[in-house]
Amino acid sequence: MEKNPYQNLRVEFHILQSFPVTCLNRDDVGAPKTAVVGGTTRARVSSQCWKRNIRLTMKDLGVPIGSRTKLIHQMIEDACAELGADTDQAQACAAQVASVFIKEKKGKKDDGDDSEGNGSDKSDALIFLSWEEVKKIALALQENNFSTEFQEEKVTKNGEAKIQKIKLEKKIQNLLGKPDFSRDGVDIALFGRMVAQAAALNVEGAASFSHAISTHKVTNEVEFFTALDDLQTEPGSAHMGALEFNSATYYRYVCLDMGQLWENLAGQHLPQALEGFVKALYLALPSARQATQSGACWWEFSKVFVRKGQRLQAPFDTAVKPRNGGLLEPSKEALCAYLAKKEQQAGSLFGKIAEFTFGEDNGPSIDDLVLSIQNAIQEVGHE
Repeated sequence: MEKNPYQNLRVEFHILQSFPVTCLNRDDVGAPKTAVVGGTTRARVSSQCWKRNIRLTMKDLGVPIGSRTKLIHQMIEDACAELGADTDQAQACAAQVASVFIKEKKGKKDDGDDSEGNGSDKSDALIFLSWEEVKKIALALQENNFSTEFQEEKVTKNGEAKIQKIKLEKKIQNLLGKPDFSRDGVDIALFGRMVAQAAALNVEGAASFSHAISTHKVTNEVEFFTALDDLQTEPGSAHMGALEFNSATYYRYVCLDMGQLWENLAGQHLPQALEGFVKALYLALPSARQATQSGACWWEFSKVFVRKGQRLQAPFDTAVKPRNGGLLEPSKEALCAYLAKKEQQAGSLFGKIAEFTFGEDNGPSIDDLVLSIQNAIQEVGHE
Protein backbone atom coordinates (compact mmCIF):
# COMPACT_ATOMS: atom_id res chain seq x y z
CA MET A 1 0.00 0.00 0.00
CA GLU A 2 1.18 3.51 -0.75
CA LYS A 3 2.39 5.74 2.05
CA ASN A 4 -0.40 7.14 4.20
CA PRO A 5 -0.51 10.89 3.38
CA TYR A 6 -2.60 11.70 6.47
CA GLN A 7 -0.56 10.02 9.17
CA ASN A 8 -1.13 11.73 12.53
CA LEU A 9 -3.63 14.19 11.01
CA ARG A 10 -6.79 14.79 13.02
CA VAL A 11 -9.96 16.80 12.72
CA GLU A 12 -11.24 17.81 16.13
CA PHE A 13 -14.79 18.97 16.76
CA HIS A 14 -15.69 20.90 19.93
CA ILE A 15 -19.47 21.35 19.82
CA LEU A 16 -21.82 23.18 22.18
CA GLN A 17 -25.48 22.22 22.00
CA SER A 18 -28.31 23.41 24.27
CA PHE A 19 -31.58 21.62 25.00
CA PRO A 20 -34.57 22.68 27.07
CA VAL A 21 -36.58 20.00 28.92
CA THR A 22 -35.33 16.60 27.72
CA CYS A 23 -34.24 13.14 28.77
CA LEU A 24 -31.90 12.42 25.87
CA ASN A 25 -30.28 9.31 27.32
CA ARG A 26 -31.83 7.24 30.10
CA ASP A 27 -30.12 5.16 32.79
CA ASP A 28 -31.38 1.84 34.16
CA VAL A 29 -34.26 3.50 36.08
CA GLY A 30 -35.32 5.80 33.26
CA ALA A 31 -33.68 8.95 34.62
CA PRO A 32 -31.39 11.20 32.53
CA LYS A 33 -27.80 9.98 32.75
CA THR A 34 -25.41 12.06 34.84
CA ALA A 35 -21.73 12.16 35.77
CA VAL A 36 -19.72 14.01 38.39
CA VAL A 37 -17.16 16.28 36.72
CA GLY A 38 -15.06 18.74 38.68
CA GLY A 39 -17.00 17.92 41.81
CA THR A 40 -20.43 18.83 40.43
CA THR A 41 -23.15 16.70 38.86
CA ARG A 42 -23.49 17.13 35.12
CA ALA A 43 -26.01 15.91 32.57
CA ARG A 44 -24.55 13.21 30.33
CA VAL A 45 -25.30 11.51 27.04
CA SER A 46 -23.18 8.45 26.37
CA SER A 47 -20.93 8.31 23.35
CA GLN A 48 -22.64 5.07 22.31
CA CYS A 49 -26.02 6.80 22.21
CA TRP A 50 -24.91 9.64 19.98
CA LYS A 51 -22.81 7.38 17.74
CA ARG A 52 -25.77 5.15 16.92
CA ASN A 53 -27.86 8.13 15.89
CA ILE A 54 -25.00 9.47 13.79
CA ARG A 55 -24.87 6.13 11.96
CA LEU A 56 -28.60 6.25 11.28
CA THR A 57 -28.39 9.88 10.13
CA MET A 58 -25.54 8.97 7.79
CA LYS A 59 -27.80 6.35 6.26
CA ASP A 60 -30.55 8.97 5.79
CA LEU A 61 -27.97 11.16 4.05
CA GLY A 62 -27.21 8.37 1.58
CA VAL A 63 -23.93 7.19 3.10
CA PRO A 64 -23.46 3.40 2.77
CA ILE A 65 -23.36 1.78 6.20
CA GLY A 66 -23.13 -1.77 7.48
CA SER A 67 -25.19 -3.66 10.05
CA ARG A 68 -24.38 -3.82 13.74
CA THR A 69 -26.08 -6.96 14.95
CA LYS A 70 -26.01 -10.14 16.97
CA LEU A 71 -27.93 -11.90 14.18
CA ILE A 72 -25.01 -12.75 11.90
CA HIS A 73 -26.58 -16.17 11.52
CA GLN A 74 -29.64 -14.71 9.82
CA MET A 75 -27.61 -12.50 7.46
CA ILE A 76 -25.55 -15.45 6.20
CA GLU A 77 -28.58 -17.71 5.91
CA ASP A 78 -30.50 -15.15 3.84
CA ALA A 79 -27.49 -14.50 1.58
CA CYS A 80 -26.94 -18.23 0.95
CA ALA A 81 -30.65 -18.77 0.24
CA GLU A 82 -30.56 -15.95 -2.33
CA LEU A 83 -27.66 -17.72 -4.05
CA GLY A 84 -29.54 -20.99 -4.35
CA ALA A 85 -28.88 -22.90 -1.15
CA ASP A 86 -31.74 -25.01 0.13
CA THR A 87 -32.99 -24.46 3.68
CA ASP A 88 -30.78 -27.10 5.30
CA GLN A 89 -27.68 -25.90 3.45
CA ALA A 90 -28.34 -22.24 4.27
CA GLN A 91 -28.92 -22.97 7.94
CA ALA A 92 -25.86 -25.21 8.22
CA CYS A 93 -23.62 -22.63 6.54
CA ALA A 94 -25.04 -19.86 8.72
CA ALA A 95 -24.42 -21.82 11.91
CA GLN A 96 -20.82 -22.56 11.00
CA VAL A 97 -19.98 -19.04 9.84
CA ALA A 98 -21.65 -17.49 12.88
CA SER A 99 -19.54 -19.73 15.12
CA VAL A 100 -16.47 -17.83 13.89
CA PHE A 101 -17.93 -14.72 15.50
CA ILE A 102 -19.86 -16.32 18.37
CA LYS A 103 -18.34 -16.96 21.72
CA GLU A 104 -20.17 -19.89 23.28
CA LYS A 105 -21.69 -18.91 26.59
CA LYS A 106 -20.73 -21.01 29.56
CA GLY A 107 -23.56 -23.19 30.76
CA LYS A 108 -25.37 -22.92 27.44
CA LYS A 109 -25.77 -26.25 25.73
CA ASP A 110 -27.30 -26.99 22.40
CA ASP A 111 -30.57 -28.54 23.56
CA GLY A 112 -32.43 -27.89 20.36
CA ASP A 113 -34.05 -24.75 21.66
CA ASP A 114 -33.98 -22.24 18.80
CA SER A 115 -35.87 -19.49 20.60
CA GLU A 116 -34.44 -15.98 20.83
CA GLY A 117 -31.74 -15.82 23.45
CA ASN A 118 -30.31 -19.26 22.80
CA GLY A 119 -26.54 -18.92 22.39
CA SER A 120 -26.55 -20.94 19.15
CA ASP A 121 -27.85 -18.21 16.84
CA LYS A 122 -26.57 -15.03 18.37
CA SER A 123 -23.10 -13.61 18.83
CA ASP A 124 -22.01 -12.71 22.33
CA ALA A 125 -21.78 -9.05 21.31
CA LEU A 126 -22.99 -6.71 18.61
CA ILE A 127 -20.71 -7.05 15.61
CA PHE A 128 -20.35 -4.86 12.56
CA LEU A 129 -20.61 -6.50 9.16
CA SER A 130 -21.14 -4.90 5.79
CA TRP A 131 -23.38 -6.50 3.17
CA GLU A 132 -20.42 -6.67 0.83
CA GLU A 133 -18.62 -8.85 3.39
CA VAL A 134 -21.68 -11.07 3.85
CA LYS A 135 -21.96 -11.41 0.07
CA LYS A 136 -18.28 -12.39 -0.22
CA ILE A 137 -18.72 -15.16 2.32
CA ALA A 138 -21.93 -16.41 0.70
CA LEU A 139 -20.35 -16.46 -2.78
CA ALA A 140 -17.40 -18.47 -1.49
CA LEU A 141 -19.82 -20.94 0.08
CA GLN A 142 -21.74 -21.17 -3.19
CA GLU A 143 -18.53 -21.96 -5.08
CA ASN A 144 -17.83 -24.65 -2.46
CA ASN A 145 -21.28 -26.24 -2.98
CA PHE A 146 -22.45 -24.67 0.28
CA SER A 147 -19.99 -26.67 2.31
CA THR A 148 -17.92 -24.99 5.04
CA GLU A 149 -15.12 -27.54 4.64
CA PHE A 150 -12.74 -25.63 2.42
CA GLN A 151 -9.60 -26.98 0.85
CA GLU A 152 -6.66 -25.27 -0.78
CA GLU A 153 -3.62 -26.29 -2.75
CA LYS A 154 -0.29 -25.88 -1.01
CA VAL A 155 3.10 -26.31 -2.68
CA THR A 156 5.69 -27.95 -0.42
CA LYS A 157 9.40 -27.16 -0.30
CA ASN A 158 9.96 -30.09 -2.66
CA GLY A 159 7.72 -28.48 -5.22
CA GLU A 160 4.93 -30.96 -4.69
CA ALA A 161 1.34 -29.74 -4.74
CA LYS A 162 -0.83 -30.96 -1.88
CA ILE A 163 -4.47 -30.40 -1.10
CA GLN A 164 -5.09 -29.51 2.52
CA LYS A 165 -8.04 -28.41 4.59
CA ILE A 166 -8.28 -24.79 5.61
CA LYS A 167 -10.07 -23.72 8.77
CA LEU A 168 -13.27 -21.77 8.21
CA GLU A 169 -12.02 -18.93 10.41
CA LYS A 170 -8.89 -18.60 8.27
CA LYS A 171 -10.97 -18.79 5.08
CA ILE A 172 -13.20 -15.95 6.26
CA GLN A 173 -10.20 -13.88 7.26
CA ASN A 174 -8.70 -14.39 3.80
CA LEU A 175 -12.01 -13.56 2.14
CA LEU A 176 -12.58 -10.33 4.02
CA GLY A 177 -8.96 -9.23 4.09
CA LYS A 178 -8.93 -5.48 3.65
CA PRO A 179 -12.52 -4.79 2.60
CA ASP A 180 -13.52 -1.69 0.69
CA PHE A 181 -15.64 -0.03 3.36
CA SER A 182 -16.16 3.00 1.12
CA ARG A 183 -18.69 0.87 -0.80
CA ASP A 184 -21.03 -0.26 1.94
CA GLY A 185 -19.51 0.15 5.38
CA VAL A 186 -18.31 3.70 5.99
CA ASP A 187 -19.58 3.43 9.56
CA ILE A 188 -17.32 0.40 10.15
CA ALA A 189 -14.36 2.46 8.95
CA LEU A 190 -15.37 5.28 11.27
CA PHE A 191 -16.38 3.41 14.41
CA GLY A 192 -14.32 0.23 14.10
CA ARG A 193 -15.06 -3.44 14.71
CA MET A 194 -13.93 -5.84 17.40
CA VAL A 195 -14.27 -9.60 17.02
CA ALA A 196 -13.00 -11.21 20.22
CA GLN A 197 -12.63 -14.63 18.64
CA ALA A 198 -10.88 -13.55 15.45
CA ALA A 199 -8.59 -10.60 15.97
CA ALA A 200 -7.67 -10.51 12.28
CA LEU A 201 -11.21 -9.28 11.56
CA ASN A 202 -10.83 -6.28 13.87
CA VAL A 203 -10.96 -2.78 12.40
CA GLU A 204 -9.48 0.14 14.31
CA GLY A 205 -12.04 2.93 14.48
CA ALA A 206 -11.07 6.30 13.00
CA ALA A 207 -13.44 8.39 15.11
CA SER A 208 -13.26 8.75 18.88
CA PHE A 209 -16.11 10.19 20.92
CA SER A 210 -16.28 11.52 24.44
CA HIS A 211 -19.47 11.33 26.44
CA ALA A 212 -21.37 14.58 26.00
CA ILE A 213 -21.48 16.43 29.33
CA SER A 214 -23.19 19.59 30.44
CA THR A 215 -20.84 22.52 30.93
CA HIS A 216 -22.68 23.37 34.14
CA LYS A 217 -24.16 21.81 37.24
CA VAL A 218 -27.43 19.96 36.69
CA THR A 219 -30.08 18.60 39.03
CA ASN A 220 -32.62 16.23 37.56
CA GLU A 221 -36.22 17.31 38.10
CA VAL A 222 -39.36 15.18 38.31
CA GLU A 223 -42.51 15.66 36.28
CA PHE A 224 -45.64 14.24 37.88
CA PHE A 225 -48.30 13.48 35.31
CA THR A 226 -51.78 12.04 35.02
CA ALA A 227 -53.57 10.50 32.05
CA LEU A 228 -57.31 10.46 31.41
CA ASP A 229 -59.38 7.61 30.01
CA ASP A 230 -61.54 8.79 27.09
CA LEU A 231 -64.26 6.23 27.87
CA GLN A 232 -64.24 6.58 31.63
CA THR A 233 -67.55 7.89 33.08
CA GLU A 234 -66.32 8.64 36.60
CA PRO A 235 -64.11 11.65 37.38
CA GLY A 236 -60.42 11.20 38.13
CA SER A 237 -57.29 10.15 36.34
CA ALA A 238 -56.88 6.69 34.90
CA HIS A 239 -53.12 6.67 35.33
CA MET A 240 -50.49 8.57 37.31
CA GLY A 241 -46.75 8.54 36.98
CA ALA A 242 -43.51 10.50 37.20
CA LEU A 243 -40.66 11.14 34.76
CA GLU A 244 -37.27 12.70 35.39
CA PHE A 245 -35.83 15.33 33.05
CA ASN A 246 -33.30 18.12 32.93
CA SER A 247 -32.15 20.89 30.64
CA ALA A 248 -28.53 21.37 29.68
CA THR A 249 -25.91 22.90 27.41
CA TYR A 250 -23.76 19.98 26.32
CA TYR A 251 -20.13 19.94 25.31
CA ARG A 252 -19.39 17.27 22.71
CA TYR A 253 -15.83 16.34 21.72
CA VAL A 254 -15.17 14.19 18.66
CA CYS A 255 -11.82 13.47 17.04
CA LEU A 256 -11.50 12.01 13.55
CA ASP A 257 -8.16 10.37 12.79
CA MET A 258 -7.74 11.01 9.06
CA GLY A 259 -4.78 8.65 8.79
CA GLN A 260 -6.81 5.77 10.20
CA LEU A 261 -9.81 6.67 8.04
CA TRP A 262 -7.63 6.76 4.93
CA GLU A 263 -6.28 3.32 5.82
CA ASN A 264 -9.72 1.83 6.57
CA LEU A 265 -11.14 3.15 3.30
CA ALA A 266 -8.04 2.14 1.34
CA GLY A 267 -7.79 5.79 0.31
CA GLN A 268 -11.11 5.65 -1.54
CA HIS A 269 -13.90 8.26 -1.44
CA LEU A 270 -12.43 10.14 1.51
CA PRO A 271 -14.16 13.51 0.74
CA GLN A 272 -17.57 11.83 0.47
CA ALA A 273 -17.10 9.90 3.71
CA LEU A 274 -15.98 13.06 5.46
CA GLU A 275 -18.98 15.03 4.21
CA GLY A 276 -21.48 12.40 5.38
CA PHE A 277 -19.82 12.09 8.76
CA VAL A 278 -19.57 15.83 9.44
CA LYS A 279 -23.18 16.52 8.46
CA ALA A 280 -24.46 13.61 10.54
CA LEU A 281 -22.29 14.71 13.45
CA TYR A 282 -24.14 18.03 13.61
CA LEU A 283 -27.61 16.78 12.65
CA ALA A 284 -27.96 13.57 14.68
CA LEU A 285 -30.03 13.70 17.86
CA PRO A 286 -30.54 11.11 20.59
CA SER A 287 -33.92 9.44 20.16
CA ALA A 288 -35.09 9.00 23.77
CA ARG A 289 -38.47 10.57 24.63
CA GLN A 290 -38.63 12.47 21.35
CA ALA A 291 -42.41 11.91 21.22
CA THR A 292 -43.04 13.52 24.61
CA GLN A 293 -40.20 16.03 25.03
CA SER A 294 -39.00 16.65 21.48
CA GLY A 295 -35.33 17.40 21.98
CA ALA A 296 -34.81 18.76 18.48
CA CYS A 297 -32.19 21.48 19.03
CA TRP A 298 -29.30 21.58 16.58
CA TRP A 299 -25.78 22.79 17.28
CA GLU A 300 -25.21 26.24 18.71
CA PHE A 301 -21.49 26.77 18.40
CA SER A 302 -18.36 24.85 17.59
CA LYS A 303 -14.64 25.09 17.13
CA VAL A 304 -13.07 22.79 14.56
CA PHE A 305 -9.35 22.18 14.25
CA VAL A 306 -7.38 20.35 11.60
CA ARG A 307 -4.23 19.46 13.50
CA LYS A 308 -1.31 17.13 13.81
CA GLY A 309 -0.42 15.92 17.27
CA GLN A 310 -2.09 14.66 20.42
CA ARG A 311 -5.86 14.90 20.85
CA LEU A 312 -7.13 17.79 22.98
CA GLN A 313 -10.44 17.69 24.85
CA ALA A 314 -11.75 20.52 27.05
CA PRO A 315 -12.54 19.07 30.51
CA PHE A 316 -14.86 21.86 31.76
CA ASP A 317 -13.49 21.05 35.19
CA THR A 318 -15.04 24.26 36.55
CA ALA A 319 -18.79 24.31 35.94
CA VAL A 320 -19.90 27.50 34.20
CA LYS A 321 -22.63 29.62 35.75
CA PRO A 322 -25.50 31.32 33.92
CA ARG A 323 -24.98 34.89 32.87
CA ASN A 324 -27.44 37.29 31.26
CA GLY A 325 -30.07 34.61 31.50
CA GLY A 326 -28.24 31.76 29.82
CA LEU A 327 -25.44 29.20 29.84
CA LEU A 328 -24.40 29.21 26.20
CA GLU A 329 -22.38 32.43 26.17
CA PRO A 330 -20.28 31.63 29.27
CA SER A 331 -19.82 28.10 27.88
CA LYS A 332 -18.50 29.53 24.59
CA GLU A 333 -16.14 31.84 26.44
CA ALA A 334 -14.85 29.03 28.65
CA LEU A 335 -14.31 26.71 25.66
CA CYS A 336 -12.55 29.29 23.49
CA ALA A 337 -10.38 30.49 26.38
CA TYR A 338 -9.31 26.95 27.24
CA LEU A 339 -8.43 26.05 23.65
CA ALA A 340 -6.54 29.32 23.10
CA LYS A 341 -4.58 28.78 26.31
CA LYS A 342 -3.60 25.24 25.34
CA GLU A 343 -2.59 26.36 21.86
CA GLN A 344 -0.38 29.02 23.40
CA GLN A 345 1.16 26.57 25.85
CA ALA A 346 1.70 23.83 23.28
CA GLY A 347 3.46 26.11 20.78
CA SER A 348 4.70 24.09 17.84
CA LEU A 349 3.32 20.90 19.43
CA PHE A 350 -0.23 22.13 18.83
CA GLY A 351 0.29 21.36 15.15
CA LYS A 352 -2.53 23.54 13.87
CA ILE A 353 -3.14 23.44 10.14
CA ALA A 354 -6.56 25.09 10.07
CA GLU A 355 -9.14 26.42 12.53
CA PHE A 356 -12.82 27.07 11.90
CA THR A 357 -15.43 28.76 14.09
CA PHE A 358 -18.89 27.51 13.25
CA GLY A 359 -22.25 28.72 14.54
CA GLU A 360 -21.56 32.40 15.14
CA ASP A 361 -24.25 34.82 13.94
CA ASN A 362 -24.85 34.45 10.19
CA GLY A 363 -21.52 32.79 9.54
CA PRO A 364 -20.70 30.00 7.11
CA SER A 365 -23.16 27.14 6.52
CA ILE A 366 -22.43 23.52 7.29
CA ASP A 367 -21.74 23.02 3.57
CA ASP A 368 -19.08 25.73 3.79
CA LEU A 369 -17.60 24.04 6.85
CA VAL A 370 -17.41 20.67 5.10
CA LEU A 371 -15.74 22.23 2.06
CA SER A 372 -13.23 24.10 4.23
CA ILE A 373 -12.26 20.92 6.09
CA GLN A 374 -11.98 18.97 2.84
CA ASN A 375 -9.73 21.65 1.32
CA ALA A 376 -7.49 21.77 4.40
CA ILE A 377 -7.07 18.00 4.34
CA GLN A 378 -6.50 17.93 0.60
CA GLU A 379 -3.67 20.42 0.97
CA VAL A 380 -2.00 18.14 3.50
CA GLY A 381 -2.36 15.22 1.10
CA HIS A 382 -0.60 17.19 -1.63
CA GLU A 383 2.40 18.10 0.52
